[in-house]
Amino acid sequence: MSIGFVSLVGAGPGDPELLTLKGLRRLRAADVVIYDALVNDALLQECRAEAELIYAGKRAGQHYRSQDEINALLIEKAQAGLQVVRLKGGDPFVLPAYAGIPVTHRAAASSFAVITGHEDPEREETRLRWQALARGIDTLVFLMGVGRLPTIAAQLIAYGRAADTPAAVIRQGTTPDQATVVGTLATIAADVEQAGLTAPATLVVGEVVRLREQLSWFDTIEQTKAVASNVPIYVVHDVVHDIV
Repeated sequence: MSIGFVSLVGAGPGDPELLTLKGLRRLRAADVVIYDALVNDALLQECRAEAELIYAGKRAGQHYRSQDEINALLIEKAQAGLQVVRLKGGDPFVLPAYAGIPVTHRAAASSFAVITGHEDPEREETRLRWQALARGIDTLVFLMGVGRLPTIAAQLIAYGRAADTPAAVIRQGTTPDQATVVGTLATIAADVEQAGLTAPATLVVGEVVRLREQLSWFDTIEQTKAVASNVPIYVVHDVVHDIV
C-alpha cells in the first residue's frame, strides 16, 4: 500500500490566482480534497476529475462537520494511502509553519504580532511598546532579531512576560538548511549562541512553541528525502529547555 499524505493548503483571501505554486501542485495531485466554505470554486476546478471532493464548511454557529469529524476523515483517507488536501480559506499557519509552530491555536493563542528585530539605529527612542507586547499579545514574531536576542528577551521579561515562556529561533525557514533552536525567554539567547545559529532567522515567543513537538513536519520530510537520495542530512538543532 502506498503511503498517504495530508497537505494543509491555504487558499488565500479569495482571488484564486494567489494560491502558491506548491499549493496548486498538491491540489492537482490530490486523491481527496476536503474544502471549506471560504474556498473559491475556481480552485476546485483544478482538481483531477476522479478526485473526491468533500465539503467541510464552517460558518458562525453552523458547522457542516465538527473539527473532530474532519480530523478523523483526514486520518482515515491518509491511512488508506491517499494524497489528501485540506483546503482552507486564508493562510492556515502564517509565518513559522515549516518549524511546526502555528502563530494562533485554539488552546494556546488567540492573537499575534509581527515585530521588527532592528529599528532605525538613528532613532533616539523606540517605537516598540514593550509592556503591550509582553502582556497583551499571545504570540510574538520578531523578524531579523538574532543579533538583539539578549535585549529582546530581557525587555520582554522586564515588562512582565514570564521568563519560562517558550521561545524558538528558526534559521533559513522552508529551505533544506532550516535549523530550529527551542528554549525559553531566559535561555534562548544562550541556546542560539551555543547552537551556532546566525542570521537570517526569526524569533517566535509564546505558548504555541510547545506545539512544535506535535506539529514539526518539514524537518522529518527533508531528512527522509536526504536519506533516500544518499545526500548528506542537514543538521536540525532542537534544544529544548523546560518544555514538556
